[in-house]
Amino acid sequence: MKKILFPTDFSEIANNAFVHALGLARLVQGELILLHTYELPIVENQFAPMNYQSVFDSLELANLDKFKDEVPKLRQIAEENNFADIKMSHMLMDGDLIFNIKEIIKKEPIDFVVMGTSGAVGWKETFVGTTTGEAIASLSVPVLSIPKDAKYTKISTIGFTTRFREKDKEALKQVIKIAKAANASVKCLYVKTTTSDNDEATFNNWKEIFKSEPVTFFILPDENIKETISDFITNQGIDVLAMLTYKRGFFESLFTTGFTEKMSYNSEIPVLALHE
Repeated sequence: MKKILFPTDFSEIANNAFVHALGLARLVQGELILLHTYELPIVENQFAPMNYQSVFDSLELANLDKFKDEVPKLRQIAEENNFADIKMSHMLMDGDLIFNIKEIIKKEPIDFVVMGTSGAVGWKETFVGTTTGEAIASLSVPVLSIPKDAKYTKISTIGFTTRFREKDKEALKQVIKIAKAANASVKCLYVKTTTSDNDEATFNNWKEIFKSEPVTFFILPDENIKETISDFITNQGIDVLAMLTYKRGFFESLFTTGFTEKMSYNSEIPVLALHE
């Protein structure tokens, strides 16, 4: 059974992402591991050692009580969205969120991490300077980021950007598995610039390899990669955009100011970040 790690702070953004995590769990026949983290404060030296423990114990108890209060609410959300059958387990950990996620991944065979983001209001900040951005850049498993306004619906079309490298094939196969489970199609985009090093033989090779799969290839000549991707999302009715992170600099460049304005029209599109 696939395992999906879902970090939550029990906010509205996280609760919205929770529904998407449940939907992914159903698609891949997986289970959810819900993670809530908190950080204990640094206590000044003037406290006696016994007072340290008293402070920590009270904070841990408060977080545990909050956790116990919130978990039933998540189960209710699952029931209201017809996901009551999804298997769920829960983890409460103190410490840094990203560190804890990495520790869990070391110990558990996690297949996906699903996280809520703040949406198009700050695409650059969301993917570069926030916790979700750090997760995308540093985790070894696919990260599905859910903008705050993304309403969960049936996935019909998954977009996938490629540079037609050999390692892209494995990522595309991953996306195809999800698409088949959702009875969806994949639209694969390559933006061909004047400096592109792929030729017609490469394109034809990919088309031949994936000819029996629900994949359509789009080779669009344009110098502006970011705008072309954004227009592709709009024009092709993409429900989820899957993309390899490549080098961190290239991935981050997709979420700089110019692209932010374009992506504001696609603020409800979840992004599945796949790693090389």
